[in-house]
Amino acid sequence: MKAEDIRTVGVMGGGVMGGGIAQVLSVAGYSIILRDLTDELLDKTRATIVEGRFGLKGGVERGKITPQQMEQAIQRITFTTKTDDLRDVDLLIEAIPEDLDLKRKVFAELDALLRPDAILATNTSGFTIADINKAVSNKERFMGMHWFSPVPVMKLIELVYAPETSEETIACLETVGERTGKVTIRVKDSPGKYGFVANRIFFAAVAEARKVLEESVASAEDIDKAMRFGFNWPAGPLEMMGGARRGWA
Repeated sequence: MKAEDIRTVGVMGGGVMGGGIAQVLSVAGYSIILRDLTDELLDKTRATIVEGRFGLKGGVERGKITPQQMEQAIQRITFTTKTDDLRDVDLLIEAIPEDLDLKRKVFAELDALLRPDAILATNTSGFTIADINKAVSNKERFMGMHWFSPVPVMKLIELVYAPETSEETIACLETVGERTGKVTIRVKDSPGKYGFVANRIFFAAVAEARKVLEESVASAEDIDKAMRFGFNWPAGPLEMMGGARRGWA
């Protein structure tokens, strides 16, 4: 499948990540079918997309989109609890919790449901693609598409490919990412490692920052200041860890 053939995107799982992915894709002009377990969860995701801190109304207030674009984006998103409603999507992005067995179970179900030419992508932040793609029959059309939170703000998407992933699939998701205004990077799947590029480097920095703190070389505040003012980080590694626990990364 080529990028121009992708018109409808399914998002499996709402919440902070799934809702953010649905939001930016809908603003970019894609029709979205967002599936979650209950109507209550869907209502929360809908409210976050529209009213949340990084939602569509805030985008209008900041001049990022027009009121008309906001209304069009809302109309492009269909919310459902029925997995069968994803049957005809061109691209499916999974954004469920980081549970490997659960992801495999969901993808096995989707593999049997979706069209053979549909692309499947996982938003995992660290499981290897080789561990997840065992659940699907067409591994050429399966890869990682790791978005960063908050999705409407963060610019990076890591596109993680296994040996079986086709060049056409990688190029297709590059175009989809670019259409949303994101920057994409290609990442080779690394079995035995958790995390791709950004998270591996980030957590290495966090580990060293903790060592510096444990050795009483500097206070936590000064460690964070060192990275903010010495390397122009937007926040220091220790304070960023607090943000990550709250769902920012």
